[in-house]
Amino acid sequence: AIIGILAAVALPAYQDYTKKAKMSEVILAASSCRTTITEVIQTSTASSLPGQDSWGCEQSNSSKYVAQVSTNATDGKVTVTAQGFGDSTIDGKKVTLVPLIAGASVTSSDIGKAVSSWRCGASTDGTDMPQKYLPGSCRG
Repeated sequence: AIIGILAAVALPAYQDYTKKAKMSEVILAASSCRTTITEVIQTSTASSLPGQDSWGCEQSNSSKYVAQVSTNATDGKVTVTAQGFGDSTIDGKKVTLVPLIAGASVTSSDIGKAVSSWRCGASTDGTDMPQKYLPGSCRG
């Protein structure tokens, strides 16, 4: 009976842990765009910004857990779509990574300035991934 109770508690916790570990690949895919986007924002003018999915770091089906990495035309927002988890609460969900200048999203008047930080996993940016699967550094 004791073993059954322990298994009933430990198994769901272990499953969540493995999903969080797999989620690190999704976050890494988003992070791979940071350097490219930071450099483009700092060295471009508003009229020379790349278009939708033209920042140079986009990918499709790049790994077992990443269906797509896409970028926004106006502010460099990165959106990664998850796949391959075998869980409908995760598969097809998105995680966003947004460049910030002085704590706010990039606007056309910010082009040419240095990106000061990045916001990851905020629902206001379009993240629909359940927060419990995101790492602590990526919860908005």
